Amino acid sequence: MKVLILSQYYWPESFRINDVATSLRDAGCDVTVLTGQPNYPDGKTFAGYRAWSVRRETHERIPIHRVPLAPRGQAGAGQLVVNYLSFLFAASVIGPWSLRRQRFDVIFVYGVSPILNAFAALAIRRSTGGAVVTWVQDLWPQALRVTGHVRSPRLLSAVEAIVRWLYRHNDLLLVQSQGFVPIVAAMAGSTPVEYHPNPGEQAFLAPAAESPALTLPSGFNVVFAGNLGTVQALDTVIAAAALLRDEPSIRFVLIGSGSQGDWLKREVTRLGLTNVLMPGRFEPQAMPSILSQASALLVSLTQDPALGQTVPSKIQAYLATGRPVIASLNGEGARVVRQAGAGPVCPAEDAGALAEAIRTLHALPPQERDRLGRAGRDYYLKHFEPGMLAERLVQRFAALVATTHGAAQPARVNLAESDHG
Repeated sequence: MKVLILSQYYWPESFRINDVATSLRDAGCDVTVLTGQPNYPDGKTFAGYRAWSVRRETHERIPIHRVPLAPRGQAGAGQLVVNYLSFLFAASVIGPWSLRRQRFDVIFVYGVSPILNAFAALAIRRSTGGAVVTWVQDLWPQALRVTGHVRSPRLLSAVEAIVRWLYRHNDLLLVQSQGFVPIVAAMAGSTPVEYHPNPGEQAFLAPAAESPALTLPSGFNVVFAGNLGTVQALDTVIAAAALLRDEPSIRFVLIGSGSQGDWLKREVTRLGLTNVLMPGRFEPQAMPSILSQASALLVSLTQDPALGQTVPSKIQAYLATGRPVIASLNGEGARVVRQAGAGPVCPAEDAGALAEAIRTLHALPPQERDRLGRAGRDYYLKHFEPGMLAERLVQRFAALVATTHGAAQPARVNLAESDHG
């Protein structure tokens, strides 16, 4: 089966679609990628690439077609709009030329924001054929409202109308959270909507490096890793750290970078929090050996209802690490951690409840904390293991292609099965 992956982001940028591509390849698909010039997260085009070039390369035996892309800069609103629109235009106009004389069975859109990039898949389909499948990672227009990029009700309604049209011109919509299903289905018309979770990363199944890039100090280390952004509710984490400042063995380690990084450093200094460390961002391949040292791994989000429908992809990485997980969030992400039995769950943006959850976990015997970590890893292997999910995805593609071509449809694969066991 020939699969074209359409994604604004791809290797050497660190996104989950990289592992999905190699897993599909290993499952027997002939995979090609159409993407832009790498510049995430720093907003500068990576060394060795040129923003306005068209190039082809191969990585992990997967052909990659790159179209021009304006770098996102320092993520200002204007720069982001140019960044998004430049890829949409280049993928729609230059993409078909770059892929000329190729045919595909499936065009698989990695639907992180902006979902509007699915327009490019519809344009490419005219010359390459193939069923269009969008894997919805963010709810639009809700994501615009939550991040504060768009506040105008009229503009949000216009975006909703566009997204509704896009959904209805797909052949299949996959969603990363069960909570997305009714919301997307209400906009999708007759387009089928099915749950397909984000897989974990293969790197977290390998033995941890003997010489980690960061060695955590002794004591009870609560580690947060990832984007230090507005929706991660890091003000709640700082407030919890302030409540635990007199617990000498408990420490918060915030690993990563993002829009709230400078504010966090100022708050830590202003409040005199000696129990908060911010070592910066590390390469993705360094993270398994760092996270495996944690006493507990923290995931947090704000209490916006739209975010309650989302399962942050770091949850899969945390579960794979085999360490206890503390979930300071609502909705689907909380449900996964609770169902896995991997650690305590508390309401979003409740610093007192978070501090109490950390105290409770800290008070457990080490063997009980290890049991929580093993339960999380077992759940990961059953529900989020990349190879297993890739096999299910290939079967779903085959069923879709058979239906699209008018052939008898193979036995249907229940993608939701992975969440119910």
